[in-house]
Amino acid sequence: MTGPLPDVPEVRVVGLPQLTSGFDLVERLDLAMHLKVHGPLDPVGGERLAALSDEISLRGRGGAGFPFATKLRAVAQAAIKRGVRPVVVVNGSEDEPACRKDTVLINRGPHLILDGALLAAEALGARTLIIGVTRDSTEASMTAALAERGLTDRRGSALRARVQRNPARMVTGEASALIRSADGGPPLPPGRRVRAAESGVGGAPTLLSNAETFAQLAVAARVGANRYRATGLFDEPGTVLLTLSGDVSRPMVVEVPTGVPLRYVLQLAGAPPLPQGVLTGGYHGSWLSATAAHDAVVSRASLKALGGSLGAGAVLPLGNDTCPLGEALQVANWLASESAGQCGPCRLGLPAAANGLADVLNGGGPAALEALREVTRAVRGRGACKHPDGSANFLASTLAAFPDDLAAHVLSGGCGRETRALLPLPGAGHQDPGAPSGERLAVDWTLCQGHGLCADVVPELIQLGPDGFPTVADAAVPLALRGVAQRAVRRCPALALRLERTGTGAAADRPARAALPSPPGRKALDSGRG
Repeated sequence: MTGPLPDVPEVRVVGLPQLTSGFDLVERLDLAMHLKVHGPLDPVGGERLAALSDEISLRGRGGAGFPFATKLRAVAQAAIKRGVRPVVVVNGSEDEPACRKDTVLINRGPHLILDGALLAAEALGARTLIIGVTRDSTEASMTAALAERGLTDRRGSALRARVQRNPARMVTGEASALIRSADGGPPLPPGRRVRAAESGVGGAPTLLSNAETFAQLAVAARVGANRYRATGLFDEPGTVLLTLSGDVSRPMVVEVPTGVPLRYVLQLAGAPPLPQGVLTGGYHGSWLSATAAHDAVVSRASLKALGGSLGAGAVLPLGNDTCPLGEALQVANWLASESAGQCGPCRLGLPAAANGLADVLNGGGPAALEALREVTRAVRGRGACKHPDGSANFLASTLAAFPDDLAAHVLSGGCGRETRALLPLPGAGHQDPGAPSGERLAVDWTLCQGHGLCADVVPELIQLGPDGFPTVADAAVPLALRGVAQRAVRRCPALALRLERTGTGAAADRPARAALPSPPGRKALDSGRG
């Protein structure tokens, strides 16, 4: 396939459906149809819910694979210790172009997700539920689902529930970015590690997991651990949702029991019989060779043992008629553009890595390859979030997975194949919020009095020095932070902060607006505050 994936691609099932039950009957299960298909669900006590999660070996399905029971117990203990009500957050922010499983669940079976989230909220005594989304379709479906259950965000409700809409960006799906936006801040990682189980939304202990995880919990609570474990592998029971795209004839989301051979799933989607490589885990994942893909089964352990990754469940095969390094370069450029612009390894390192791969493809030889490897190593472990690490892992895996193509480009000037753009990326017209806005924050030091409000409003760009005055070493403003930068300018009581054009970026591309005349009867020096 070429071009971006639709929000809701074709859905298929291998074996008996669990998460996708009822999808063959209607396009979307409203509450009435949901109850007909799945039946009612009784509350489960906190420790019993944790024990159930342990018995079915439930791990987060958003990529990290953290044990759900451990997270649940940690939130409960922190809430009891501090004497506060915890918060439950469903992460439905699926912003990677190769992933659609959570989007499909929210669009077609939102009440299964809500079942799991409400089970956890009841068990923990939470009084706040937040569902993070980034698409028009998921926002509409989840808003409707809350209304169907009579759940609102009105003060005084037994459970306040709301949908948190964020921009569709790679970094907004990171847990700390979702928590930060739920608190009214920018949907960006804060640049420091904070355990949500101890201090999340509003500083309260927060249980945050992705949409599929809560749906799996709801299935297990209905059928019981023994019946749930009857499907799939002994050590990884149940089913998995995978998104199949890349060089396939039918992009799809498929529900499959763990233990099914990966080659069968690829065949189901119409992948080449002998792909030159299969990207597993999405654009922060790793490549499998054709041999490894033939031997792998769908499970976290199997894929990891063969050098792959289950991650967020994206699987992307590549046939032999496209240049894999050219395909990887397009992804690397997109990953670099998704930087939040908050830290050097991301803002500078990822574009440098993408440019390094381009140099290799353009005949830079061994020196270009060594420079690429050096910058990839330098990015790891130094970012404000996991985006630089995941992007570096993708590039390192690409170099390791295609040695013959790499040798052809480094030593012979190319592999002789065109790049078919088979790996899905956002379509034309996508405005990258991580791109520069063409403006920078500047301080008029003759006016600055060191109030420090600017550092509170936009800490991503401005910090306070030892003397209490702002330090603005490099305050280039990305599109994602332009609104909050404008707020910082408006809030400066000394009027010492301003936005300046840099000559490049989105602002520079816009035509200058004509000066507006003053309204009649209004003095030029009026405050004009309104």
